Amino acid sequence: MQKGPSSGAEEAESQGDKREYSPKIEDQASGLQEYFSRYDGAIISYSGGVDSALLAYVAHLALGERMLAVIADSPSLSRREWRSAKEFASRFDIPLRTVYTEELKDPDYISNMGNRCYYCKKDLFKKLHELRDQLTGPADNRIVWPIICGTNLDDLNDYRPGMRAAEEASVLAPYVDLGFDKKTIRALASYFDIGIADKPAMPCLASRIAYGEEVTDQRLRQVEEGEDLLYELGLKIFRVRHHGALARIEVPPHDFPVLIENGEHIVKKFRELGFTFVGMDLAGFKSGSLNETLTRQQAI
Repeated sequence: MQKGPSSGAEEAESQGDKREYSPKIEDQASGLQEYFSRYDGAIISYSGGVDSALLAYVAHLALGERMLAVIADSPSLSRREWRSAKEFASRFDIPLRTVYTEELKDPDYISNMGNRCYYCKKDLFKKLHELRDQLTGPADNRIVWPIICGTNLDDLNDYRPGMRAAEEASVLAPYVDLGFDKKTIRALASYFDIGIADKPAMPCLASRIAYGEEVTDQRLRQVEEGEDLLYELGLKIFRVRHHGALARIEVPPHDFPVLIENGEHIVKKFRELGFTFVGMDLAGFKSGSLNETLTRQQAI
C-alpha cells in the first residue's frame, strides 16, 4: 500500500521511536485507497475538516492529478477555516478548486426552520455537478468522475438533513460504504500522519444560529468574530450560539476558567459585535446542541 511522505514519521523513526500500526488500521488504509482506485477520477466535496481532508489526501495518493478537491466558499465559511483548508491542500499538492454557493439567496435556507442544511447541500451538489460537466465534457463521451463526500457511520445516527441532498445528487460516501466511523477516520489521519487527526470539528457558521432565527450575513459575522476571539484566547473547542440578542458560549467544562478569567473582555467585545447578553452554557460544549430544540418541538 502506498503511504504518503511524512516528515513527522521520518523524524520519529530517526529518533528510534518507530511507529507501529495494527494490521486492522493498515487494512482500512488500503481499503480506502482501493476504493478510489476503482474510478478514473473523483471530485471531493472538501471543507478542510478531518473527514473531507483525509478523503482528498487519499484520493490524491490513489489518483494523482485525476482528482479535484472542491471547496464551497460563502459567508457561512469562516475565514480561519478557509485559510486552514487552503493550507492543507497546498501542503500536499492536492488540486483545489473553489465554487461560490449562494444559499443566502434561498428563502428556504434563510428561514432556518430545521432543514437548512438540506438546501445548502442541494445548492453545493448542483454546483459540483455543473463543475464536473465543465471539466469532463459532453455527457455522451465523458468518463464520469463520481462526486464524493465525507459522511461517516456516526452521521447516520445524527440529524443530518444534508444527507438527503447527497442521496438525491447520487453523491458517494466511502466511509459509509467501508464501515468507518469518526474514530476510525481520526485513526487513519494519524496513520497517514497528515497533521489533522486531532483537529476539532468546525461545521459551518450557520449551524450556530438558533432554529427559527433567520440566517443573515450580519449574524454569521457576529458568530465568526466572536469565535475568533475565543480562538485568540487559546481555546480549541468552542461554539458561539446565536440566540438573537443573546450569545451562548459553549466550551468544555475544563475551559470554564478561561471564560471566567476573561469575562469582562469577552462581554465588552461581544457587545461591540451587537449582542446584548453574553452567557456561558454550564452544560459545556455539545456538538449539535441546537438540534435538541427540534427534538423537544417534535415531542410536543
